[in-house]
Amino acid sequence: MPDQMRSYLDFEKPVAELDSKLDELRTLAASGSDIAEEIGRIEDKAAQAMADLYLNLTPWQKTLVARHPQRPHINDFIKGLITEFTPLAGDRKFGEDEALVAGFGRFRGEAICVMGQEKGDSTESRIKHNFGMARPEGYRKCVRLMEMAERFGLPVLSLADSAGAYPGIGAEERGQAEAIARSTDACMALTVPNVAIITGEGMSGGAIAITTANKVLMLEHAIYSVISPEAASSILWRDGSKAQEAANNMKITAQDMLRFGVIDSILKEPVGGAHRDPAAMIATTGDAIAKAFDELRGLDGDAIRKHRRQKFLDIGRKLG
Repeated sequence: MPDQMRSYLDFEKPVAELDSKLDELRTLAASGSDIAEEIGRIEDKAAQAMADLYLNLTPWQKTLVARHPQRPHINDFIKGLITEFTPLAGDRKFGEDEALVAGFGRFRGEAICVMGQEKGDSTESRIKHNFGMARPEGYRKCVRLMEMAERFGLPVLSLADSAGAYPGIGAEERGQAEAIARSTDACMALTVPNVAIITGEGMSGGAIAITTANKVLMLEHAIYSVISPEAASSILWRDGSKAQEAANNMKITAQDMLRFGVIDSILKEPVGGAHRDPAAMIATTGDAIAKAFDELRGLDGDAIRKHRRQKFLDIGRKLG
């Protein structure tokens, strides 16, 4: 990662110190000092320190990684995996919601419907996409596209990364809960295969509305929950500052979700998180998507719907 793009989380301070030392040594080396051996030693030490840190992250640390602003977003996945992508706008009822990106394109040569939350990667784009928090019209847009995918027999791919549906007054007045419920129902009713990926935060109904799929996958350091740690802390202790304690007890990690049967598999991230090597993470995700759809290939519409229904009925009944 270029130096100007380097960003560290609080628990990564030991690595930050080593990288700072490396910068100093490289500056000396550029001026003619023969310290290649020392640089190599510090590089190995920094790499090992990062590997050790990420070997046993706490749920709260995973939450911080899942929220890292430099993690790949849906627009990055679309650019890396989808060709001929054509975004569609509007729910044909109220307006356009740019928190949810949705459209049609080709995945490895085959037509596909793609949808997911986009948080944005700059101040301007974050405001444009409302930080990935969708309003009712966003979910109604997704329902419209799922119905189109159903009509034309196209598989559906969802990528979830959101702190939750937008809780504003206008959103509630326009039927936020009803829109989420109808989107979830549309997912369940599909007779075409659908695959969902939790890439960062999969919070509340805002995520469930588009991830009720035949196959649900999670990135290694993503989180998935009915409520954010901060909200849970406020409800349980009337103190939002206890979010870390809440996260450590809520069972929100990919590993927890796999054990409870909520998801089907975990996608391993590069050491240091997906933001350290977005290209590698996107490539890994592409292979996982292809495998998931291949496993559903050959099933007829009734079998696909039955497979999805049984998947959700089994959640919690069998511990992995």
